[in-house]
Amino acid sequence: MTNRQPRDHSFLVQPDTAKSQPASIELPNEASNVDGKRWTSMSVKEERDMAEMLELQPVDNRDNMHPEADELVELRVEKDSRTNDGEDNSNCCPTCQSMHKFLAEWMLPDKESHGKYLERANCLPPPIFIIIISIVELGVFIYYAIWKPQKQWITLENGVWDSPFIYRPDLRQEAWRFVSYMLVHAGVQHILNNVIVQLVLGMALELVHKGHRIAIVYLSGVIAGSLGSSIFDPEIALVGASGGVYALIGGYFTNVIVNFDQMKPLFRAFRIAFILVMVISDVSLAIYRRYIIKDLAEKVSFVAHIAGGLAGLSMGYVVFSSFDKELLKDPRFWMCIAVYIACALVAVAYNLWLSPAN
Repeated sequence: MTNRQPRDHSFLVQPDTAKSQPASIELPNEASNVDGKRWTSMSVKEERDMAEMLELQPVDNRDNMHPEADELVELRVEKDSRTNDGEDNSNCCPTCQSMHKFLAEWMLPDKESHGKYLERANCLPPPIFIIIISIVELGVFIYYAIWKPQKQWITLENGVWDSPFIYRPDLRQEAWRFVSYMLVHAGVQHILNNVIVQLVLGMALELVHKGHRIAIVYLSGVIAGSLGSSIFDPEIALVGASGGVYALIGGYFTNVIVNFDQMKPLFRAFRIAFILVMVISDVSLAIYRRYIIKDLAEKVSFVAHIAGGLAGLSMGYVVFSSFDKELLKDPRFWMCIAVYIACALVAVAYNLWLSPAN
């Protein structure tokens, strides 16, 4: 009779202590394989979909289906944090990632905004609005400079004064002139200043905020410029896109001031200095042309700079500070629209009944 060893049945029952002890899980690194896939090849969207699928699984089945579920969740959080720091952007081509990171630093105030922008940033659509506006303005300038018989290259002459685009106090009944004056400029320096500034600042803003928002701010500054000039400089003509340009500057400047403490010291100092130098030099030139130079054929108002800047300080701030929200659902946007319309109605009433140019 042989001696049998007692059969070990311990494998049939898992001790309760195994459940009570916290599992020590080593997070997978960038080279780890989970479910046969390399995580470095998965996009943010694919990881998000996988994480959502795991969340929908019952607790009892989740570990059976995906033993590495905890690692997946941890890896998703870790990659999100890298995205928020601007180190990952799967929605954009690799060649554009550095550009978008730079734009996030310059155009948005805080780390949270940087992460939201970088996660959805892409190169499409390109900044079409500001490019088209600049091309049209350059085209109109070249037309009056070359094909019209006058010396538009240096200063405003009769050819531009007779243009159907210029705002003239004696032709205020032609309402399109309150907008079309932005297409005509008073000389080479005038057109270059406006086009360079609106391309440098406007293209960067449009990549972040998209074209329809830039169009709202830009055109609100243009209309505010002509209406303001019709009240405070009522007998002077108006040309140039300075109203729209200063609306972009005003909106950007307000965001810099409001979020001053959240920005890097070097960036915020350079931004403030850049804006101040640009504004002071341009306004000084406009005042010089308006009051000091005596040999201009016609005087041109500079009030559009101020009125456009004020429009940007209000409308631009609201639009640029809510880049990740729908404008139609932002009550501040409707408040600005209401105030803007009220001011426009006051200006229209002034032009109809009180203007000395009547």
